[in-house]
Order: sequence, then C-alpha cells, then structure tokens
Amino acid sequence: MSSTFWLKAFEMILALGLLVVVHEFGHYSFSRLFGVWVEKFYLFFNPWFTIAKWKPRAKTDADGNEVKTSWRATEYGVGWLPLGGYCKIAGMIDESMDTEQMRQPAKPYEFRAKPAWQRLFIMVGGVLFNFLMAIAIYTGIVYTYGEMFINYTDATEGMIYCDSAHQIGFQDGDIPLAVDGKALTYYRPEDIQTIIMGHRVTVLRNHRDTVAITIPPGYLEAANKDAEAHQPFMDIRLPVVVAQTQPRMGAEAAGILPGDRMLKVAADTTPGYDQFTAALLKHKGTVVPMVVQRADSLLTINARIDEDGKLGILLTQPTKVYNVVVKHYNIFQSVPRGIQMGWDKLVAYVKQLKVIFTPEGAKSLGGFGAIGSIFPDTWNWLDFWSITAFLSVILAVMNILPIPALDGGHVLFLLWEIITGRQPSDKFLEHAQMVGMALLLALLLFANGNDIYRYFFK
Repeated sequence: MSSTFWLKAFEMILALGLLVVVHEFGHYSFSRLFGVWVEKFYLFFNPWFTIAKWKPRAKTDADGNEVKTSWRATEYGVGWLPLGGYCKIAGMIDESMDTEQMRQPAKPYEFRAKPAWQRLFIMVGGVLFNFLMAIAIYTGIVYTYGEMFINYTDATEGMIYCDSAHQIGFQDGDIPLAVDGKALTYYRPEDIQTIIMGHRVTVLRNHRDTVAITIPPGYLEAANKDAEAHQPFMDIRLPVVVAQTQPRMGAEAAGILPGDRMLKVAADTTPGYDQFTAALLKHKGTVVPMVVQRADSLLTINARIDEDGKLGILLTQPTKVYNVVVKHYNIFQSVPRGIQMGWDKLVAYVKQLKVIFTPEGAKSLGGFGAIGSIFPDTWNWLDFWSITAFLSVILAVMNILPIPALDGGHVLFLLWEIITGRQPSDKFLEHAQMVGMALLLALLLFANGNDIYRYFFK
C-alpha cells in the first residue's frame, strides 16, 4: 500500500483517538464529580485481549478493602479494536453487559444509586466535551492561523444561486457588489442574510455589466424554503480544478492530473462545478472529449463518464484556487469566533441528518474509508485540526441520537424517568442495550460495505 494510504490512516486514527479520549473523559469527569466509581477507562475496545493497561495502586481502608475514591482506582488501557472506546461506570448497563453486578443490591457509589438528574449529566458529559473540544479547536485555529476569506471580485466565476433567487433576477455567475449602497467586500455566509433582508442588490454580470436587483417584500420565506431543500441562497461557484483522481475511474484512466482545470465537456463550457456536473450527466455512459487547462497549455483529453455521470475527481478547495484574504484575531476575539464556528457547524450538520434517511443519503453513507479520504495527502496541521473539529461535532451529534446503546438512548430513558417518575427495569435496559448494539453493528457494516463497494465497483 502507498505511503499516502498509511498517512491518511495515521491521521484518521490519531483524530478519532483524540475524540474518543475526550468523549469518554466527559463521562469520567461527571462520574467523579458525583461520586460514582469508574472501573475502566479505555481507548478502543479490548475483546479477548488488551494491548496495554495500567492500574495505579488504589487506596484501602483499615480492613484492607479497596476504596475507589480517586483516579487511582480506575484501570486505564488501550484496546486493539479501533471502533471507539469506553468508560466502565459502576452500576450501569453499558457495552460491557456486566449483568452480574446489576443483580447485586445497589451501592451508594454506583450510577444506578444516584438521582436521575446526576445520571443525566453523566450521560451527556461525552457529547458536551466533544462539542467543547470542537469550539476549543476552532478558537485555536482562528487565533493561530486567522480566517481565510475570498473577495467577491476575486471570485471570478461569481456565485451560484437557488431557484427562488433566479426567479427574482439573479443569474449564476453574478458577483454581488453592494446591498442598499453598502459595499460587500469578502464572501461570508452571514452576507446571505444581509442580501435577503436588503432592498436593492448591485451585482456584476458577465464581468462587465452592473445590474441592480430588487429584493421583493416577503422574499425571506421563499429563501428559507429553498434552504430547507438544501439550496442555499448563494454559494461561491467552484471552478473545476482537480485535487486528485479516484482509482479505476475515467479521470485516472484518461491521464487527468491534479491541478488540471476542466473547461469543456464535449461542446458544453463548464466554468463552474454546477455546469460540469450537468454536462457529465448529459453524457453519462460515454467517452467524450474534454478541454483541460494544464499550466499554460490547453489539452483535449478523451475520458469515460460512468453510468452515474461520474468522472472520478475530487475538487480543489476555493481557497486554493482564488486569492484569499486572511483576517487575524487576538485571544479575546478568537473565543467568541470559535464558539460561533462550532455552533454553525453543529446546526448545519443537524439540518443534514434527515438526508441520511433517504435512498440517496443511505448510498452516500461511508465508514472508515470515507473518513480517511477527507484527510490531506500530505501532513498539514491546519487541515488536520479543521477536520478533527468537524468530526468532533459529528461525534457529538451522532452520540446524542435517541438510539439504545448510544448516549442519546440512555438520555431518552432518563428523561422518561424524570418526567414519569418511573425507572425502566434492568431487564428492559439490558434488552434495549442489545438491540441498540445490533443496530449500530448493522450500521457499521453497511457504511463500511458502501466504502468497499465504491472502491471495487464504482
């Protein structure tokens, strides 16, 4: 296997390892806060054997019995199965399925002996710490690197717009210049709200004509409907510059290289990714000539488009194609900006969740292969921390879903107990845990099966 594969694997394992440790430390911290014993703290799972473990000497009472009042009473270890990790909390039905302990009378230091509100905090601790970690990383990123922005006038291919924006006069490729006479400088997602709530927007069309567009009263509702249908009001039109090609697909077979810019598909001009994908679908299942800009030369390359209208390329990010402006923050500015970035990522990911439950969403699910593919081919701290922060948000959201065996399943049962005053029986919790683990295993197999199918057959 190539060095790139091993680098991506290392980056993925390092990022997931950090996220798992932080997540489990959230459970651990609240357990210790409320006097609940933590028996084991493990990175990765350890069925049958353990790579390494360490148990500090625990304190004992006058009779020589172990007293689990400090971190020294917890066994710490690293398992061999990198599918997560666990924090074994005394008196709780979890992944360990330690039902023998649950048959004994409840002891005051056990999870089940604590009030429901304390157990609730223990269960949301992992999710909370993952979200706080994302905020901390984003804060560190903007403090260390600043934020990169693209001037509207430097985005030479302009913007792409949603259907309702087209209806009121915007055209794909328009470059916003001003709203109600106030100049727009660099592209920010928050500008969308400014434009929608404005009255008169000035745009540059075809790189030469200045056009004024009136925002009609009540347009906000139409824009929100498009946003709910995953059509943002506007986004930077992305030139089709190849970041890398995918194995055994048309682009690789045709000799297309990283850095190539795709200008035409057959007779269709493709200044942006929106036209490019439409042209690929138009010619799916065929071999067509494509005009490619490579450095200062124009080449015509014949490439095969598969039956799904895919060529097999990954795109270069806009910040690596267009000129960028870097905005720097001091420590007092970076903290609120980090909080805002974490919250924006959280909201955006939650809105995308419903797509998973559609046929297309299910096909797009990926496992470790898909996660590993998003890491860069060469080591880059900014990319690594940006991806890790986003994965931390994803881990927080996925863990709070109300599925048995996930934190959200435990939270659901605890909320039921708080509202009704009735605690689910241990037998019910055991069965729910087994059902949840079976569902998660099936999801894991399905997602990684998608990766394998895409690798060998797509």
